[in-house]
Amino acid sequence: MKTEKLIKEKRRKRLKRKLRVRKNVYGTPERPRMTVFKSNRHLYVQVIDDSKGHTLVAASTLEKDLSSLRKCVADAEKLGEVIGKRALEKGIKRIAFDRNGYPYHGIVKAIAEGARKAGLEF
Repeated sequence: MKTEKLIKEKRRKRLKRKLRVRKNVYGTPERPRMTVFKSNRHLYVQVIDDSKGHTLVAASTLEKDLSSLRKCVADAEKLGEVIGKRALEKGIKRIAFDRNGYPYHGIVKAIAEGARKAGLEF
């Protein structure tokens, strides 16, 4: 029972941080928002234009060509490089990074570093 309460509290705090950050991080057509989501088994990254409500570019470890990637720091950096290359192909050079309430550490940091390595500016 205690563990269940701790998990709920951790999730509640993450959602609270997410809402607080989202007040200031907004995606425009010139500078869309790149957001990260971590499930128990997979990683998801999207580049979103909030003014239209459209996802411009997306990548996840569920895709067939990326299914060999696991939920670890090394593979998160590769996923960041993939999303960076896809964004550059669409003509997106600058983004606003939304960590989605997660701490900027480990997997989230690796995704950001991979995207920077691919050529995106934050």
